[in-house]
Amino acid sequence: MRRLTTACLAALILAAPALTPALAQEARGPLRIEITDGVIEPVPIALSEFVTSSMQGQAMVQDMLGVIRNDLEGTGLFRAIGREAFISPVTNFDSPVAYADWKTINAQALVTGQLEHTGDQITVKFRLFDIFSEQQLGEGLQFSGRPDGWRRIAHKVADAIYSRITGEGPYFDSRVVYVAETGPKDARVKRLAIMDQDGANVKYLTDGRDLVIAPRISPDNTRVLYTSYSSGFPHIYEMNLNSLSVTAVDDQPGSMTFSPRYAPDGRAILFSFEQGGNTDLYRLDLGSGSRTRLSDAASIETAPSFSPDGRQIVFESDRSGAPQLYVMPAGGGEPKRISFGAGRYGTPVWSPKGDYIAFTKQNQGRFHIGVMRPDGSEERLLTAAFLDEAPTWAPNGRVLMFTRETPGSGGAAQIYSVDITGRNLQRVPTEGSGSDPAWSALMK
Repeated sequence: MRRLTTACLAALILAAPALTPALAQEARGPLRIEITDGVIEPVPIALSEFVTSSMQGQAMVQDMLGVIRNDLEGTGLFRAIGREAFISPVTNFDSPVAYADWKTINAQALVTGQLEHTGDQITVKFRLFDIFSEQQLGEGLQFSGRPDGWRRIAHKVADAIYSRITGEGPYFDSRVVYVAETGPKDARVKRLAIMDQDGANVKYLTDGRDLVIAPRISPDNTRVLYTSYSSGFPHIYEMNLNSLSVTAVDDQPGSMTFSPRYAPDGRAILFSFEQGGNTDLYRLDLGSGSRTRLSDAASIETAPSFSPDGRQIVFESDRSGAPQLYVMPAGGGEPKRISFGAGRYGTPVWSPKGDYIAFTKQNQGRFHIGVMRPDGSEERLLTAAFLDEAPTWAPNGRVLMFTRETPGSGGAAQIYSVDITGRNLQRVPTEGSGSDPAWSALMK
């Protein structure tokens, strides 16, 4: 069985209760999803046909509504009501809402919209209504762009709806860099690829001639760090996502570099450096090329990740005899162990909110994705499988993606997601097998 350690170079717990839909109906206040201990049905939401005057716009509206529906339902918090149930479909964007008709079909939220298609630009306006309190939630919004950018506009609309009802930050308009895998298990071809967070718009970044693992996308979404074996040994490279140009990062002869991670400002990176049988953590300033050694121990120090404020680092070390998680100041210093449960811990990554650290855990022949507080408290395991590893956070810190691999000679890696309650586990669609996801920040 594969060992939980990044030395092999293959390498939230919720704030308290579970995130579940609960409506403020008794108080007739604004529609919202609260954090409660209960588990109830997803919020029924009506996505009315967006008004448009052109035939081309009508086809685009259907596609956009499909993306919005999939985004919202994919959270497990919403259920789109079938249009066949609509009593009074919206035919004029400015018409008053017939609240009684929407109450009759038990809709609790209503989205209305309008799409204008002029030349090489589309503009989408939309409004969100709370049916029970009979009021609009926030101001109406509009997004504009080129017709070929309709998917991004749909994600932005879904983000606005999600955020207004849940109070959480958006995450649909984001991308994921990952390793696309093809071929038999003992001879996999691995290519870097990038896709929308829902699996659409896949673009391959490398040709598969060299083994690549562990991509990391920069905070500004313009660059990707990854480990490649193109030289015969693992070394770190950086790719510009616009030009696809590649630059070697600290590829000193006779050494191995791996497990890179960007600093929050994107100007520096953390990585593991192995030379002479010793593996320690280093920080590299990308502008000047200056390198700082952060650890000096006989143990293997790897898989570093910055806290969002850049002041601390969490990493994996086997200094206690088995892989565990440690936190230390970003400039180096005495590490503090934070993992004390049974089993082996690895691949830690700090939440964008700073409130949790996600990790991989191996215990009693099973692998888990889990989360804990930065001080090691409130550990919670979210998944359990033959092989789950390499978590990555959504931009809002509420959802995790990770790699799940099935056993046997025909086993394959797939990308899955789970929310920090441990609910809503689902596979992320990819073209073939996929592993090592790295979630981007929100697109600009």
